[in-house]
Amino acid sequence: MITTEPTRFTERPAKIISAVFHPLFMPVYALLIIFFAPTLFGYLPFEVKKLLLLIVIINNVLLPISLLTFLRHFNIISSRTVNTRSERAIPLILTSVLYLVTVFIIYKFPIPVFLKSFFFATCFLSILVTLINFWWKISLHSVGVGALIATVLILSFKMYSPLIWFLVSTVIAGGFVLSSRLSLNSHNPQQVWFGFLTGFLGLVLFMMFF
Repeated sequence: MITTEPTRFTERPAKIISAVFHPLFMPVYALLIIFFAPTLFGYLPFEVKKLLLLIVIINNVLLPISLLTFLRHFNIISSRTVNTRSERAIPLILTSVLYLVTVFIIYKFPIPVFLKSFFFATCFLSILVTLINFWWKISLHSVGVGALIATVLILSFKMYSPLIWFLVSTVIAGGFVLSSRLSLNSHNPQQVWFGFLTGFLGLVLFMMFF
């Protein structure tokens, strides 16, 4: 595969897109869509929505970011972006453990089965990409984008609501994310598309049967 260095014109937007749609943020975006899309979940009590979002933000965004800072401080990883496959192992394992903790907490909550299924599916994907990483470098951004689009489709299907604008928005955002990863030479096309299919199919198959 022939790779070219990104120009300054394309590099900056690509880095911004990669940061905004970082894999750690994707479950938060998915929850926001579930809570504010025109479906029955929009009528969940505000306190329930706030509590679930806080759990995910603290346990699956802030804590992993703090752990990355810790690992970088002790030179366990060379950068917070963790671009090399070998350095990803520890952060991915820690992230998976935190998702297991989140699932354990959420499981006891009296919330709709759809939401519990979403949290289980997210945890499943985290463990799956951790296992894949031992043999092959997969695009985590693409996994997150695939899972986000799948969430909108499943929500639309199960709630009998078209959610056209949500779907269009996530597909466009996904296109930008995949393009940005290729533009930055962070991944090759195989890693990007395999990541997307892993996130999309993993979430669809899990949430449709559980």
